Amino acid sequence: MSGPLKHTSAIFPIQPDALEPMVEFGTFARDAGVRRLWLGQSLRVETHLALAAFAARVPGVSLGTSVALAMLRHPYQAAVEARSISTLSGAPYVAGFGPGAVSFQKQFLGEPYAKPLRAMTEYVSVVRRLLDSEKLSHEGEYFTSTSAMLHVPAPAIEVGLGVLRPGMARTVGEVADVAITWLTPHWYINEQLMPAIEQGARSAERTGVPRVASIVHAAVDRPGRNLRRLVFAAAGPHLGSEHYTDMLKRAGLSVDPRDPLKGAEELIREQVFATGTAEDIAKVVRAHREAGVDEVVVNVCGVYLMEGPQAAAKDLREILEAVAADD
Repeated sequence: MSGPLKHTSAIFPIQPDALEPMVEFGTFARDAGVRRLWLGQSLRVETHLALAAFAARVPGVSLGTSVALAMLRHPYQAAVEARSISTLSGAPYVAGFGPGAVSFQKQFLGEPYAKPLRAMTEYVSVVRRLLDSEKLSHEGEYFTSTSAMLHVPAPAIEVGLGVLRPGMARTVGEVADVAITWLTPHWYINEQLMPAIEQGARSAERTGVPRVASIVHAAVDRPGRNLRRLVFAAAGPHLGSEHYTDMLKRAGLSVDPRDPLKGAEELIREQVFATGTAEDIAKVVRAHREAGVDEVVVNVCGVYLMEGPQAAAKDLREILEAVAADD
């Protein structure tokens, strides 16, 4: 899209358990002019089914997953789902994937990936090649796929990987189209992730460098609003996990998975969870763009969880207006 929000998107803030709230939120975001509507992994109403149902109700909206967990679907099925959503929506689509937390891998696979970077390299490579209509003969360490997909015309599809640390960023540079970050400081993206993506692209002798889409949590600071509670509601599980806190420590934040409440305060202090006025939040969005982020995805999850969809929509509207005015 063109216009003042061509680099700004929104994410439906929660795992959906019904279609109507997603249709209402997505229609509002579309009418506000966002580039894309994203949805995270949902174990309530399944992510891809929710997106397909949304596309039937609100066609023409670019969609994306941030991120679907790879262990839940074979890469062939992942490619079919990606193309299906692109076809049904009639718009470009980002198929974002990730290995998930080690605890989640154990629950579904019995044991975690011994080589998660290798697993994701195989996964994304197979999905990309299938979407490019290649006849595969891939028998890898983690995945096997020896069949081409039946051809169906579809709008453009990008394949992305969730990225927290330089190792996965290099993997994106080697095989993916988009690096998708979550709760990641803009200076860390610029100083550590961008160079790793570029290094991976060079090592694979690619002609271009994958772009970056960054999910940025945000909440307008309003009278009577408890920001610490709100941030903890949105990011508490991440602040209690080893891989997210490791990323935040690498970025220079003082966080400890044993004390997620303190971590919430640190996210506010460092503006990793963007707060203040809508104009203050727009400055954080601009800082991500200046760090090299192509698409900033505004996440009003905390407000949605604590105060409901109308309050979340109000925050999102004011933030998008401030971003447009700041552009």
